[in-house]
Amino acid sequence: MKSVIFGTTTLAVAAGLGIYVWQAQNATAHPCGDTAVAGGAIGGPFELISETGETVTDADVITKPTLIYFGYTFCPDVCPLDTMRNAQAAYMLEDQGLDIGTVFISVDPPRDTVEVVRDFTDNFHEDMIGLTGTPEQVKAASQAYKTYYRAQEGDPEFYLVDHSTQTYLVFPETGFATFFRRDNSPEQVAETTACFIDQLA
Repeated sequence: MKSVIFGTTTLAVAAGLGIYVWQAQNATAHPCGDTAVAGGAIGGPFELISETGETVTDADVITKPTLIYFGYTFCPDVCPLDTMRNAQAAYMLEDQGLDIGTVFISVDPPRDTVEVVRDFTDNFHEDMIGLTGTPEQVKAASQAYKTYYRAQEGDPEFYLVDHSTQTYLVFPETGFATFFRRDNSPEQVAETTACFIDQLA
């Protein structure tokens, strides 16, 4: 198991390097901390299928400050931990009177049906939106957010999916604001998100 986790994490980190390098070259300082702000280069339109079975667009989903994460429900460790962290941050912000959205986008559409995604997200936050779609729809959304994913070869039923692990903070009017790495705590995510909400209010 350790070798699988290491391989997946290594690929995820490598996949994210393009984002980090791009930001290092193009980022501007922001009063909410040293998380880089890359403007409109990350994010964009997408069309996916919601956990209720409806076709939705980014405009339907991102109606308030929103944390977006790309993962898959069969993920043995990384995705549940990251998704729980995002849910905890959302609850912390709710306690402060701030309303944010949380979104989980599956990068494993063959297994992550509408029902599977709904059951997964309901375990973390009652308002978390789970999204899946056709392979083409998922690929387009992933490309818009410059994420990486690739199913490992082997068992056709119990395969793992290598994927990048950053969480994005996006706003309905201004789009991408910043991203969070795996080592950011719920408190850090909540604090930075609250700062951006205050700055953009």
